[in-house]
Amino acid sequence: MQVVTDHAAFTVAGDLLMATPDGWIRAEDSAGSSIAWTQARKLCRERPAFRVGYAFGYFVGATCADGTVGKNYVSLVVNDEAFALRYARSLTEATGMAARPQPVIRPSGYLGRDIPGFRVRVVSSYLADALRQYAGGDAHHMRQAFPRVVLRNREVFDGFLDGYADGDGCRAKHWAGRTLVSANVPFLADLAEIIGARFTPGREGAASHLTVVDRWADRGTFRPEHHDADPVESSWVTVQSVRPRIALGKPFTLYGYRLRPYPTFLVNGHLVGVAA
Repeated sequence: MQVVTDHAAFTVAGDLLMATPDGWIRAEDSAGSSIAWTQARKLCRERPAFRVGYAFGYFVGATCADGTVGKNYVSLVVNDEAFALRYARSLTEATGMAARPQPVIRPSGYLGRDIPGFRVRVVSSYLADALRQYAGGDAHHMRQAFPRVVLRNREVFDGFLDGYADGDGCRAKHWAGRTLVSANVPFLADLAEIIGARFTPGREGAASHLTVVDRWADRGTFRPEHHDADPVESSWVTVQSVRPRIALGKPFTLYGYRLRPYPTFLVNGHLVGVAA
C-alpha cells in the first residue's frame, strides 16, 4: 500500500501497524487517521543531559527575559558583562555545553549609535526545541507562555526568578523585593498566581509591572509541578490517502519479518510496528 501523509509518501504492507493517539491501526485502514511522526534527521543530533537545578532555572528565566531562540541556536545579547557571565555559567552548568561571553557591537535605537555589548551563543537545535516547548511553542517575548518546567522545586524556581529579574527587572531601593516589567500580560499573570501576588495589567500599549517581595514564599502559594525537561520530538500527522501499489513488470517477493525485542521502527519518520 502507498500511504500519503502531510510529510511524505511511502510504501508498506497493508497489515503493517501504524501508531495513532488511540492505539495501533493497520496501514490499509489508516486513511484520515493521525499517526506519529518524527523528523528522522533530528534523531542523530547531540542531546545535552539537563541538570535541573538553580542554574537551569536561571538559564530559562534569563532567556525568557532577554534571550533569543532561533531554529538551531540560543543566544543572549546584553550590555552588562556580569549578567552575560552569569548566564554563560548557568547555561554550561545546566546543559554541559561550553558557553562564554563574547564582546560585540550593536546598534542602539535610543542613543542612535552603536554601543558595546556582550553575547552568549550556543548552537543546538535540541536546546532551541526544548526552550520553545517550555514557552508553549513560541519563544517570542510577547507570545511566550510561562515555562512551567521551572516549577519542579523551589531551587529551580528561585533560579528562574533571579534570571528573569536580571533581564527584565530591577531591585527596589526602599523595600525588600524586585519589580518585573513586561508587556506580556498572560506571562506575568501566571507568575503572579504562583507567588500569590496581586497583579494589575498596565494600560493598553504600556508595559506591566509585577512586584515580587523577598518573602513571597511565606504566603504558601508555591506548588511544585513535575514537567519533563527533555523536549518531545514526535508529533501527529494526518494520513491523506491510502491506495494500492500496483507492481508492474517482473514478479517480486514480499517478505515479512519480526523484530525483537523492539518491534517498532520508523518509515520516513513515521512510527510503525509489526504485529506479534
